[in-house]
Amino acid sequence: MKALISTLLATIPLWAFPQGINHWETVVQSGDSCTYLLPSAEPSATWTDIGYNDSSWGIGPMGVGYADGDDSTVIANTVSVYLRAQFNIIDTSVVQEAILSMDYDDGFVAYLNGTEIGRGYLTGTPPPYNQTAGAFHEAVLYQGIAPESFNISKATLSGILVPGVNVLAVQVHNQNITSSDMSAIPFLSLGISDTTYNYNPIPWWFIPPFEFDSSNLPIVVVNTGGQTIVDDPKVSANLGIIYNGVGIRNYLTDPFNEYSGFCGIELRGESSQGFAKKSYGVEIWDWLGNDVDASFLNFPAEEDFILYGPYSDKSLLNNVLAMKLGNDLGHYASRTRFVELVIDDDYKGVYVLMEKIKRDNDRVDIAKLDSTDVAGDSLTGGYIFRIDKGIYDGWQSNYQVFSFTDTLYFQFYYPDENTIQPEQKAYIETYVDSFESAMASSTFMDADSNHYTEFIDLRSFVDNFILNEISKNVDAYRLSTYFYKDRDSEGGKLKAGPLWDFNLAWGNGNYCGGDDSTGWEYYQCSGESPFWWDNMLGDTTFSNALRCRWEELRLTKLHTDSINDYLDSMTSYLGESQVRNFLRWPVMGIYLWPNSSWYASSTSHAEVLGYMKTFIEGRSKWLDNNIPGVAQYCELYVPPVDTTPPDTTPTISIREDPIASSSILIYPNPSSGTVHVQSMNEIQHIQVSDMIGKTVYFQRPNSHYVRLELNARLSKGVYLISVRTELGTTVRKLLIN
Repeated sequence: MKALISTLLATIPLWAFPQGINHWETVVQSGDSCTYLLPSAEPSATWTDIGYNDSSWGIGPMGVGYADGDDSTVIANTVSVYLRAQFNIIDTSVVQEAILSMDYDDGFVAYLNGTEIGRGYLTGTPPPYNQTAGAFHEAVLYQGIAPESFNISKATLSGILVPGVNVLAVQVHNQNITSSDMSAIPFLSLGISDTTYNYNPIPWWFIPPFEFDSSNLPIVVVNTGGQTIVDDPKVSANLGIIYNGVGIRNYLTDPFNEYSGFCGIELRGESSQGFAKKSYGVEIWDWLGNDVDASFLNFPAEEDFILYGPYSDKSLLNNVLAMKLGNDLGHYASRTRFVELVIDDDYKGVYVLMEKIKRDNDRVDIAKLDSTDVAGDSLTGGYIFRIDKGIYDGWQSNYQVFSFTDTLYFQFYYPDENTIQPEQKAYIETYVDSFESAMASSTFMDADSNHYTEFIDLRSFVDNFILNEISKNVDAYRLSTYFYKDRDSEGGKLKAGPLWDFNLAWGNGNYCGGDDSTGWEYYQCSGESPFWWDNMLGDTTFSNALRCRWEELRLTKLHTDSINDYLDSMTSYLGESQVRNFLRWPVMGIYLWPNSSWYASSTSHAEVLGYMKTFIEGRSKWLDNNIPGVAQYCELYVPPVDTTPPDTTPTISIREDPIASSSILIYPNPSSGTVHVQSMNEIQHIQVSDMIGKTVYFQRPNSHYVRLELNARLSKGVYLISVRTELGTTVRKLLIN
């Protein structure tokens, strides 16, 4: 059970934007004098207070740091530096709001007169002087980008700010002692209600907050009671959602008619945590802090959600488009909903409400795996695992990644590393190893003569490859790449998915060929990718299934007009909200890592969408001309749908290449198990499948004659035998009696 949520939190108004601000001024800024300390031991607990004696500290202008070229006071390499900047306030009654703007590298905590007012990538209260930052965070001012901001409400200020001398204290920590740079440049700006000017002008990049009052999108309101949201643990908060229905405007002053309750909220993401616009993980809680399922905005009831904040993705649509196409192709991918987000009276912009990847009947619909499921069919599923950053919480493959000597690593996801049982670990590791063993073999079979398609759901791997390639997703195959497996009694094959993390896709990436509409993403960014995709592309089973599926989808879901129509509809839907978003986050025309040149140069949302459409059209045309395989006998690759009445035999229509067919003999047929295959041309492969498409025998003979001994492998029944030569493919019914 989590900590009890304070009942006081529930009494805090959830919307109260400061009224009557006449103008903004800055009281702490770059160039102001400060005292600073490079600590070799823990400083006094009172170092953040007004009355602390800092006469032994160094003195210099801000910023403080090294190697970024924006440091007025250059210091030696250090794990941490502590700053104190004094300023005077003439009249606290006219101060309606404050904003801390912090440019830092890599983590910080800021205090106003001893009270914490902002934090990034540091834990502990206070963090020890020798603690390293929890993540890499680059300073941005020297790149021409506005720093992160933290709002401080009038209610909070009234208990902190005093007439006369005040002090802004900041501790900034590096990710490690050998870090190449460090930056500490704090700014503190005040919203003033009268017309007097007593302080400094605001910086050139500072954009005063505007009063957000309504939207055509649902409005999500979070109030933490002034707590800083960090990357674990979650902080308790109130959560409210305002949605009045299709075509009806939503006002911030409306009641929370779609949802009203409690939640835990934390920062989420890895490299994206370095962006000024954060993404959040949200867990629905009851008033005691227990997880509870909740349904809102047409999402099925669950407890774990994500508020994804598109930032470097200036289309706002990259993830939404990928998830939509994944669902259109018949696979589970997160449902999405655009919202506008307010946290602690601070308008955060346009966000995407998404489902966290979870085992659930309405998400990844696989069997629940309990700790007692250690034998039989119950041991065979369900599992979710992934390929992602880090070599922890999982197991090491017996095979190297493609084109490098590094070893592939899989991470447990469900069950996670804390709950998975030894028998379950052994099972899923062995299953995946058998699949990889088959993929590594020249015959595409493991030691027990099981073809790799015995282990995987071919359609899911084909569709996963198509969507990662059409989007040119630079994280594809090697990061945020998920797989899942249900019990054998429920199909049991390994599936590729769910899709995840496409913010650096659709042309938004200046490395790994992400901004080039030509070339294979798999080969352009293959250093950490599984070897098997390359082997699959060289196998006619996969490549023909790929070509069949691509040609089908290009006439329907992936037709350029279909994608453009969807983008146009979403652009219209976001028409007014994207304007507010880019006022809050003025990034148009500015390079944000890792924008392609056209993303960086675009000065409007419409311009970004125009480039995005051009990229997708060019990418699709390149794939039209380069997807391998032959689109023949495509019905063989369609996942079976069991509509056969009981006690009847399914039928299938067979199409043959007449030239190939006339040059091949298959006899006897019917057969008791021994089958002879003879061809005028060299036989490239032979595949025998049952009538629902499951491969039961596969061989690459590279000869003109093959004797098949099938009686030990096959039970009596009707099968399909596929024989491939340089002239084409012959597919015939084969009866085993």
